[in-house]
Amino acid sequence: MNNALIIGNGGREAAIGTRMAESSRLFAFMGHANPTLVSLCESTGGSWALGDVCDAASVSAFAQERKIEIAMVSSDNPLESGVVDSLRARGIATVGPTRSGAQIEWDKAFSRRVVDLVAPQANPLYSIVTSESEIDIAIRGFGDRPVVIKPTGLAGGKGVKVVGPHLADNNQARCYAQEILASGNHEGVVIEERLDYPEFTIQAMTDGANSVFPPPTYDYPYRYDGDIGPGTGGMGSFVLPGLLPFVPERTYKQACTIISLVLEYLAGQGRDFSGCMNAGFFATPDGPMVIEFNARFGDPEAMNIMSILRSDWIETMWSMVNHRLDKINLAPEASVVTYLVSPDYCSSENRQYRFSVDLDRAIKQGVDVWFSSAVSLGDSYVTLGSSRALALAAHAPQLSQAREAVLGAVESSVIGPLEYRREIGDPRYIQSLSNLVG
Repeated sequence: MNNALIIGNGGREAAIGTRMAESSRLFAFMGHANPTLVSLCESTGGSWALGDVCDAASVSAFAQERKIEIAMVSSDNPLESGVVDSLRARGIATVGPTRSGAQIEWDKAFSRRVVDLVAPQANPLYSIVTSESEIDIAIRGFGDRPVVIKPTGLAGGKGVKVVGPHLADNNQARCYAQEILASGNHEGVVIEERLDYPEFTIQAMTDGANSVFPPPTYDYPYRYDGDIGPGTGGMGSFVLPGLLPFVPERTYKQACTIISLVLEYLAGQGRDFSGCMNAGFFATPDGPMVIEFNARFGDPEAMNIMSILRSDWIETMWSMVNHRLDKINLAPEASVVTYLVSPDYCSSENRQYRFSVDLDRAIKQGVDVWFSSAVSLGDSYVTLGSSRALALAAHAPQLSQAREAVLGAVESSVIGPLEYRREIGDPRYIQSLSNLVG
């Protein structure tokens, strides 16, 4: 049995760690003591440590001390910090792109330029700016068309703002772009034309050359039901046994081809990539348009994939490391994930909230519970700041069955002030997305 290491402490890592723990001694290096990962490490005979997950030297030292044989890095900031590079330099087999491979995520300007090279028809109208004068010129160039403002670097899924739901008009968009540059946290800003079509993601699992494409997932990025409120890291997501009703097969295949072309380009540039290329698209009548690329599984979308995974994940990781990825067995079922969040999520408040979870009851209802920004406190739990506390996931032959299981577990197994979106997987919501495509 391998000693396997997961780096990170979110719900995504909890879900991946659960699959890793099925056939390994699990070890974890975390920023806080995620209750799911702590339990998995202790039950499999592994161990865990707290530290800066972006400190490549500390992560690598922990891995060497614990005689780790295979590791997985699936969080954006550690990938940007070169944690994969450091682990591999010490001879530890690691799934995840190197820092140069992960640039497709941590540098949105680079990402847009790559798409221009391999699939220019899939890029929206955009402009990359690095000065205040360039912002004014770029905004004027869009005329009356509403825009989207994106920092070029990582922002935890909360940096993108859209005219309409977040910004009143293009003038306010100009001010937000100026604010980003003035902060000094990003080298530039990407200004894009707003597209009003449903989004979807494909979490391609890859060894850099060979890829497996699961069904597309749909993520709920806005804070409240009705798609209102600020953008978040994701309030929930779902996947169907086949394609989403608003993603025709032609669009899906074109999107898979774009992912393959991007991976081919990265390989040709000597940028090593393994793990998950999580690509976001708009489903337009003319085909897919690229939103962004993530160099790791999505959060919460990773939980959809992990909940229907039937392959041994450790074996799959080895196939990625050894460049012999062939196939991955996913159950032909639907999966629903709902995040429960602090009432202060996406606000300036930073209070802690206490809550409890009846894990046994949730499991009996066929629901996985994966903790994120929360820690154990005696027989209950406490949130860590304004963030997502835990996710509940269920899979079933029909989407309605998975949704009902999750909602039932939320109501019967969780006690406390946490909030969530009820419309995740709601057929009326899905129909409204299909209406956008026509």
